[in-house]
Amino acid sequence: MSQNPYLEYARSFRRLHTEGRSLPFGCMPKPEKTKIAEDAPVALILSPHPDDECVIGGLALRLMRESGVRIVNVAVTLGSNRDRQAERLDELRGACDWIGFELQETIPGGLEQVTPESRKKDPDHWEKSVGRLVEIIDQWAPQAIFFPHVADWNDTHIGVHLLTVDALRQRPELNTLLIETEYWGQMPSPNLMVENSPEEVGDLLGALSHHEGELKRNAFHLGLPAWMQDNVRLGAEVVGGQGGEAPDFAFATLYRVSRWTNGQAIAAWEGGKMLPSGRDSQGALFSPKA
Repeated sequence: MSQNPYLEYARSFRRLHTEGRSLPFGCMPKPEKTKIAEDAPVALILSPHPDDECVIGGLALRLMRESGVRIVNVAVTLGSNRDRQAERLDELRGACDWIGFELQETIPGGLEQVTPESRKKDPDHWEKSVGRLVEIIDQWAPQAIFFPHVADWNDTHIGVHLLTVDALRQRPELNTLLIETEYWGQMPSPNLMVENSPEEVGDLLGALSHHEGELKRNAFHLGLPAWMQDNVRLGAEVVGGQGGEAPDFAFATLYRVSRWTNGQAIAAWEGGKMLPSGRDSQGALFSPKA
């Protein structure tokens, strides 16, 4: 019998992953609803696909619950499988309703071909998509916009980045925070690491579980806590600085925050910033000294 104390530690991860496969998809009591004022500031999540709003939603969830920020998830696309789009929209409605995010559709069925290739080869189609996103930005006048970084691997994630940048260029007068996200590809220079509590991670998973069709195809929700744990390792160095001491976070998400002003994106602050649980998330991001 092995005397290695880490064996049981490793087995516990495998055991949880196995047990997780029997957890329900949706169909659970909602968490307590956050009261949002009618004049609350708005943050848009520009989601390449249904489920992205949950995967990168750690900061958005904190902004909503701690500071009463109105979180609006924009379903940029409903996926490339047209036979599944109606079902994915229903799943997305369930996820957003469960966690307390609002949902904004782009067009019926979602935008199509939001990819770098489409931007290059079909400029007329691309400009129509840009125009629709400009309309949504004008409608909500957001104080913050979440969207994927330019190297987030997946074609639609990269496409949503480019779509967002092209829309912003049509609104140089807009003054808003730009919060770039990552999932498929590591961001080269994040400047914010946001801690999430086990309760927040559990609620992100609860919302994510509504995306039943995708999770039956690929049960990536079961690995989300481990991904958020590894973000602490990564963020300690790339946000905190090489050789820096890792914070005592169990779970975290990484972002890059800049400010769109006078038609350009400028750094929101110098160096990296940690946002531990218990600190005012809205004040940390939106205050003049942030």
